[in-house]
Order: sequence, then C-alpha cells, then structure tokens
Amino acid sequence: MAGLKVSQKHHRHINNPFPSTPKRLPFIHGSLYFDSDKLLQDQSFCIGQDFQLSWSARNGGHLSISHRTQPSRSVWSTIPGEAFISAAAVQSHAEESRGSFVIHDGDAYFICKHQTIEEIRVIHETDIQKKPSDIFLTSGFPNSSNEDIRELVEESKFPILMIAGRVFNQKTNSTAKKNLGKKRLRFGCSRKSSLVARYWFLLEQKSKNQIGFHLKFGEFDQKCSPGIIYKTSIKISRWKLIRMRCQWLTCMSSNKGFVALSSHDEQEGKKGIITEFNKVFITYASDKDERFYGFGEQFSHVEFKGKRVPILVQEQGIGRGDQPITFAANLVSYRSGGDWSTTYAPSPFYITSRMKSLYLEGYNYSVFDLTKVDRIQIEIHGNCAQGRILNGNSPVELLELYTETIGRPPILPNWIISGAVVGMQGGTKAVHTVWDQLQQYDVPISAFWLQDWVGKRETVIGSQLWWNWEVDECHYAGWRELIDDFRAHDIRVMTYCNPCLVPTDEKPNKHKDLFEEAKRLDILVKDKAGRTYMIPNTAFDVGMLDFTHPKASSWFKKILHEMVDTGIRGWMADFGEGLPLDAYLYADEDPIQAHNRYPELWAKVNKEFVDEWRSDNDTNGRDPEESLVFFMRAGFRGSPKWAMLFWEGDQMVSWQANDGIKSSITGLLSSGISGFAFNHSDIGGYCAVDIPIIRYQRSEELLIRWMELNAFSVVFRTHEGNKPASNCQFYKNDNTLSHFARCAKIYKAWKFYRIQLVKEAAQRGLPVVRHLFLHYPDDKHVQSLTYEQFLVGTEIMVAPVLDKAKKEVKVYFPTTDGCSWQHIWSGKIFTRPFNHSGNIQGHEAWVDAPIGYPAVFVKCGSHIGEEFQSNLRLLKIL
Repeated sequence: MAGLKVSQKHHRHINNPFPSTPKRLPFIHGSLYFDSDKLLQDQSFCIGQDFQLSWSARNGGHLSISHRTQPSRSVWSTIPGEAFISAAAVQSHAEESRGSFVIHDGDAYFICKHQTIEEIRVIHETDIQKKPSDIFLTSGFPNSSNEDIRELVEESKFPILMIAGRVFNQKTNSTAKKNLGKKRLRFGCSRKSSLVARYWFLLEQKSKNQIGFHLKFGEFDQKCSPGIIYKTSIKISRWKLIRMRCQWLTCMSSNKGFVALSSHDEQEGKKGIITEFNKVFITYASDKDERFYGFGEQFSHVEFKGKRVPILVQEQGIGRGDQPITFAANLVSYRSGGDWSTTYAPSPFYITSRMKSLYLEGYNYSVFDLTKVDRIQIEIHGNCAQGRILNGNSPVELLELYTETIGRPPILPNWIISGAVVGMQGGTKAVHTVWDQLQQYDVPISAFWLQDWVGKRETVIGSQLWWNWEVDECHYAGWRELIDDFRAHDIRVMTYCNPCLVPTDEKPNKHKDLFEEAKRLDILVKDKAGRTYMIPNTAFDVGMLDFTHPKASSWFKKILHEMVDTGIRGWMADFGEGLPLDAYLYADEDPIQAHNRYPELWAKVNKEFVDEWRSDNDTNGRDPEESLVFFMRAGFRGSPKWAMLFWEGDQMVSWQANDGIKSSITGLLSSGISGFAFNHSDIGGYCAVDIPIIRYQRSEELLIRWMELNAFSVVFRTHEGNKPASNCQFYKNDNTLSHFARCAKIYKAWKFYRIQLVKEAAQRGLPVVRHLFLHYPDDKHVQSLTYEQFLVGTEIMVAPVLDKAKKEVKVYFPTTDGCSWQHIWSGKIFTRPFNHSGNIQGHEAWVDAPIGYPAVFVKCGSHIGEEFQSNLRLLKIL
C-alpha cells in the first residue's frame, strides 16, 4: 500500500498498559454537484435485467438502487446533496508486535471530498461486442483495452451502468499535517489551489439478486490538474471533454457557474510524497434505528451500529479490554492485550435489520464507520474499490446469497461430529491413562487430539512445541501402535501444525530439519534485505512459508502426506494471521492485501491436500469414513470455501465478556452470520495466567459450564490450555469426569440433527449454531441479544449459564412464528402469556439451570425435539 510506514515493536519489554486509540481521519463529509441540463429531475436506469437505479435532482441530488420486484424498496441509496465517493492520499503508519497490528493515519497530503456527477451512461452488450474500448474511452475510463473491459464485465448481465465524474478539494501543502486531534482539518495552502481527479463507478448485475460495483480513479497531473467546481447545484452550462496528449482538458461553452482552478505547486525533491490516492471512501444512507450484523468473527459485539469496525486479520489479543489481564498483557508486550475489534477472522460483510447487505471484494484493509446515525462510510485503503450489494427479504436469504458467491464448507466427516474430541498432551503413557478413565465413564469419543506429537522444549515462558512437523518418537513411543489401537476402537488421532518452522539445531532426536529444507528451496518469507524473515513469535523466532511461491504448496503437502501416512486423520492448522506488513513475497503483492489473504492461502493448501487425498482414497476403494478434516482460527471473507472447520482461538479461562466464556458465544454467533458455518471453542478456554498479582486459572465450575455450552456446538473438543497444571482438567476427579461423560452424551443425543445441519450448511451456507436474528429478524428484543442465548438450527434453543455461582438464567422466548417452547428437563411449556396484547413479539422468564442441567428448549411439536429427548432417555440422561 502506497504511503505505508511499518514499525516493529516486538522487543519492547515495558509498554504503555493503556495504549492510545489509533489516529484516524475524521468522518469525511463532501458535497455533490451535477449538471442539471444533462441529468434530468427524475430518471431511471436499468442495471441488468432485475435492478434499476433511480436518480433524483431534488434536495441536491441522490441515487437509489432497487430490485424490479420491489421498486419502492431501496437496497442502497446515497444521501441527498452529499458526495458518495471521496478519495485521499494519506501517510499511514503501521505498528506490529508478534501478530498484533495497528494502523494510524498520519499526514493528509490531500483529501478530495467533493464530487461531481457528469454522466450516467447505460452500456449494452452490443456496445461491448463492437468496440468496448471506444465506449469507455469517451468517458476517459482507465486501462480501457478490449481485453480489460471484457474481463471486467465477465459474467455480468447487461446493461451495465457507468456513473462518471470528478472528485475535488482544496489541496494541502506537502508539509502541512492534519491535526488528528481536532474534528476540523486545517491545511497550509491557499483556497485557490485544488486537486481534481476523475472517477468511474460501474454497477453491473452479477446474479438475480446481486449487483457488483467497481470504483476506479484516473491519474492526476501534479503540474496541471485542470478541473471545475460548481458553485451551486443549480442549472449550468454543458461542457465537452477533449482527450489531448493523454490529458483531459475541460472546455466550457461559457464560464457561468464555474471557478477555474490553479495548478499545483511542484513538489519535487520532497521525500515520501504520495502521488496517487491510497484511501477511497464510499458514503451512503442508513436508517437511524438500523442494526448491523456480521463483519466476520467478532468477540465483543454482535451488533455494530455506532461502532467503527476495522477489517484486518490479526491476533485477537489477551483480554481484549477485560481487566486486569489486558493491562498486564499490554505492559509486557506492545498492544498484545488487543481491544474489542481485534480478531483472527474479520470479513468486510454485513447484514442489517432493514434487510440490506453489502460486502467488499479484494483484500484491502478497510474500515466500516457506523458512528453516524444516518449514514455509513466505508474506508478502503487502496486506490480503487469493488464489492457487491445483495437483495433479499430475510437474513437467511441474504446469507445464502452471500455464501453462494464466496463459497461454502464441505460436509464434515461423520466421525468428527460423533463424540468428544479429547485434547491431550504428555506422551503415550499419559494418553493411555486418560483413555482408560474415559472408558470407565463410558464417554463417547471421536478422536484424541495430540498437539504435542512433535515433542516439547523448554523456553523462557515454559514448555512449548517443536515446530518441526514430524513425530517425536521419544515423546510418543510406539506412535503407530497407539494410532492402530485407537482405530480398532473407532477412534481417530489428530495432530497439530502451522505454516511456520523453527531452526532445530538443539533438537536431539529429529529425522528432518524442515526449516533448513525450506530455506534451501527459498520458499520462506523474506525481509527487505532479501534474507529469510525471522519473525518473533512467543518466545522464539520462526520462518514463515511463502505460499505465493510455486514450490511452497507442493512441499508442504508432502509433509501433510507423511503425517497422514502414519494414520493421522485430522489436524489443527494453527496461525496464519501474523504475516508481517513489511514482508516481501515471491508474488510481490501489496503487503496489507497479502496479509489479509494469507489465511485463505494457508487454508487452501490444507483443503487441496484433503481433496487430493480423498480422490486417491476413492480411486483405491478405501473406506469413505477415513475422510480427513482440519480446523483453523485465522480467516478472511473467502475462508469458508477453503477451511473445513474453525475454532475460535485462545479465549481466557474466565467468565469475562471480551475474552472469556461469553466471548466464545459472541464469536460463534457473529461468525455464523458471516458465513463461517462450522465453528467451536476450546472447552474451558485456553489462556491461563499464573503470576503473583494476576491469576487466571480454570476453575471446575467454569470447565463444567463450558462443557454444557459446547455440548451444543458442531464439535465437542477439549484443550488442556497453555498451562495445564494451572487449569482444572476434565480428568481431574470423579465429578469432572462424570460431567464430561454427561455432556458428551448430550452432544451425542442430537447427532442425527447435527448431521442434517452440517449438510444444510454445505448446501445453503447456514451455520449450525445461530443467532436468533437469523430467524426472528423483526423482533426488537432479539436484535439486542449478544451471547445470552442461541439456536441450534431452528428447533433447539440454549441459554447457557455464563456467570459464576449462578443457578438460573433469564430466557427470552420469541413467539412471532406462533410456536411454544418446551424445557427438556422439566417438560414445562413456555408460550405467549394470556395477559399480553396480540402484537407481542415474545416474553421473558427465569428458568432454573443447576449444574448438569443447562437451560435447553425444543419447539413444541417438533419431531427433532421429540427424537432428541428420546435419545436423552436412551442414554439415561433424561
């Protein structure tokens, strides 16, 4: 990204525990101008066969897009009299530390916040078939070769609509700086000087219910940027554009209504001057009470009106605002505490309570500013923008449309959703000991997940894994025999890997040195000097695979093949969020785009291997139940197509809202609305802290309540955590083992429904676990829910206990579909109270939820509910 400076903060040991809010440009406000001779008072233009754009010159001019089936319902509209396209050149400063990133806005070199509309042109297929470049050249469209244009409109349904005009503003002096602490911008230049650049905004129908948009800007001449400013939006004379010597000159029939602009001062010799736009702003209308959902996996909020949502892949942080842990994390490692917005898997996508939906394409860093009551402003860090606007009548319909385009996950193997996935460490003997205990308690088991299969080493922060992806046969003696023994009991073994490698000079019993192999093949990410970039990670430095290199994917697939050949049937594909912003890749990509794209590349490598292995499996006639599965935490918009399964990363072992058990539900529900259909968390959380003044240790009560919660997620998996000795484990005592067995059987009891929901997710993109908004979008109370309760499909509702020592929960029962809900433990029916008016959307009630009996409900009369309860009786749970 042009104008980006990167600072490394990895080795700062004492830091501000309360880091300042990143410096940002203020909300951009600009005016809209147009030629009323060319744009009539009210006009309509076709976009494809199913959409139309309406233009009105009233109140300063505005646009509105609607579907032909509902012409009076706008799916996207601008604000009367105000610019909807703006652009700027800003010096940005990125800071990073061990996977945490923050981007500040620095000097504003120029901001073109005002906009003209000079032309709205309908382009038909016959126009493209003849001489497409001529059609676009008459409006000055850049890169307008026939091939470029045909690629641009590929799969579009004609006619296409092109809106063209200019953006302009008073320019800043090259040495002037924007005062980010004030709302008002102050520039050190005369108001007589200005910058003008052309823009082209293309709207094209992509499918029956999707419109694509493309925004491009022309180059500006720093020596002479001719332009025009309309003094008012009243009727003015027409003008004609003449292309001469590769520059656009403005010729006017009269100067009435125009002010001539002076040329720019020459800025030669100024170091770091930006010569093109690197920020694009799209501003459009929003209703005051409109609520926004989505934006990927978000851990603190499900609804975002009033927030400024950054879309940048990174570590979620330790604490994320919960105290005192965020204070401590920030103190010892720069910004490692994170905040409410930091996440492994963001997505530039939303659905609103007004059934409007939009998403950005590409991988640019972007910010969705929802802080104003009447408008949205999307800030894209780049010199162009593209995305899609969706038309639908319900959240479910919009989510289906969205996932139809970005991709949906494959059906999960039956074995991974059949019983508990037991997360263990410690070597062969320790695993056998716990397995013996689980058999005594009759726990249904799908797999043992052994993340320390590669062996362990001692570092300054404790015991950590060797990132050299081969089995440590000293740590796991009899590895193949252990796998075969489990397989004889219909239990699989899963392991761990990530896209990083460490030097293994000090590892005693290695067969391969994968770091040196990758270094010789030149497939590791480089620094600016062309050397292998040794990236700080926790207590050691790592080399990171460059998957833009043509040799990297095939090399890593060989490692996966060797792992699977030992009998492994699944693995955690960890990390992917930490590609440095100053890294150099084989593909020479923009660093921020490469950073956001890396999790998808990492997932794609794993998914391609799974598909290739399955194809070979089918050819050789092996058991289809031997299918592979991997799960990962980092992602971006298109990750659901490649990642088979997600987990939510490293929650604290706490009851807190931003990074504890509550946040695990928030992340689950927000990601589900964003197309991540299969997701789950570590039972009991992961991150423990055991220092004299700050202690976060997993309690027995927290562990059991998290078991009850995850009994209703797609996968039921444990994790010992980063400090197993500090955490209560499911195998601690008779009570924990009994509750683990009970919750695993509750999970098993709805397997029949889980299979249906997994198939539905693969076919329609709907999540297994759902926010009530997906099915009750008009319910005002539902719109305000965060983590308090959720649906499993449509037939089961869960309100988990999320606070220490609580034995009852307040549950909201929606009744807009006319259904009642039955409590599975008592059989009590919750229906609409007789003393309420007929327009009530639902009602609340307190429900007992002692340990072992989470508040779970099924729809009355549902055959799914009846079978679930029947299975609970067969398993002697009910």
